[in-house]
Parts: sequence; C-alpha cells; structure tokens
Amino acid sequence: MIDPAVLEPLADDAWPARERDRLGGWRLNASAGRSMRINACWPLSAPDSDPEAALNAVEAWYAARGLPPQFKLTDGLSESIDLAKRLAARGYAASKETLVMLGPTGGEGDPAIQVLATPDAAFEAVFTATAGDPEDGRERIEALARIPAPARFARLDVDGAPAAIGASAIGGGFAGVFGMRTAPDHRRKGLARRVLRALIAEAATLGAGRAWLQVEAGNAPAIALYADEGFAPAYGYRYWARG
Repeated sequence: MIDPAVLEPLADDAWPARERDRLGGWRLNASAGRSMRINACWPLSAPDSDPEAALNAVEAWYAARGLPPQFKLTDGLSESIDLAKRLAARGYAASKETLVMLGPTGGEGDPAIQVLATPDAAFEAVFTATAGDPEDGRERIEALARIPAPARFARLDVDGAPAAIGASAIGGGFAGVFGMRTAPDHRRKGLARRVLRALIAEAATLGAGRAWLQVEAGNAPAIALYADEGFAPAYGYRYWARG
C-alpha cells in the first residue's frame, strides 16, 4: 500500500521529540523517557558509519541523557533486517508490536466537535486523565504542542465537559492521527469514531489525500474501529530494548 521509507520520516516529523539528532539515516529522539516514539532511535536508512560503531554511538548518546537506548525497527526497511540480529546479539529484545494503518480523508465533519489549531486546557484535561501516569501525560502533551503547523486538535464535549479528543498533523500530502483518547465515563459510546471522522474531514480541507495512524497490534477494538472507517494495515514496527 505504501513504502515505509516514504511514510516513516513523515511520522517522525509529525510527533517531534524534545531533542533530535541524526547519524546519517538513523534518527535519534529523546524526551522525558516515557513515550517510546520520542525516546528511540529510528534507523530509516544507512548510518554514517559502520553499523556496530553506529550502535555504540547511539548507546552513548542515550546514556549521556540518562535514558535507556531503544530502537524502533520497521517492517519493510532493509536496515531493520540486519539490525534485529545485531541488537539481539547485544541483549535487546523486541516488544510492543504496532500497526501503521492507512485510510482515506474527506467525508462530513461534525458540528458538535470543536477543531482547533492548538490544544486548549479542556483538550489537555482529557489527555492527562487517560495517560498512564502524570509524567507520561505531561510528556505527550508537550509533544502535541510541538506538532508543526498545520495541526488540528479535535474535542467532543458531553454535557459541557470534555469527553473525547484526537489530534492530527499534516505533511507530505498525508494526515497523521494521534492522541485518540476518550474519558473513562464516556467509552463505548461511539465518540472516538466521531472525533476520527472530524479529523479526517478537516485533513482533506488542508490538502491531505490520505491519513495514517499507529495502533498497538493487540488493541483489537481500536483496530476494528479504524478498519470500519476504511483504514487497512500498511506495515508494522517493534521497539527493541534491553530487559
């Protein structure tokens, strides 16, 4: 459906880490250490040195920041095939299998959903309430604020209180969908579907012809929702870290 070499750089740019660096085609991301996407090395193409030397450099880069080294290896990228063997030899193991799904943009918006260019306090309240812990929520909110323009932040209120949210980043003719969250008291009511539809409708007006999103491979309800909205798996990735 799409070459990961095309979409992965857009995904990295759409969810920017607090600190970023490169070793040739390897992208290094560091933030507060919780969100794996912005605390991992993304080997998208060849590094600027021998692979073993590059691995040593990555490990030293993260050690200097007090963070464990992690690698995001993507299916379909030739760099990942050799690196998986090298990382396993160093004591790393794969975890958190994730699907990248690709779908259409367009459709009708929802007048009940507010779509803003920046996240407001109500949006952040839902995000924080559904985060794994306060520090995790804070790190992700900071990442949301770094999404380059044009970005959109959708919020659906129920009885005057924020109930469901989602965000999108536009780049390279695609819309990346992030941060889909529903407050615990409002789950299984179809609110996430409405937020998703609002985001992809807005994305079409901003010039995005297709949308992509990332979802953990074990999250069957979310995958079913996205599939029902026209999204299909494009490829997958895993994080490699030491136990």
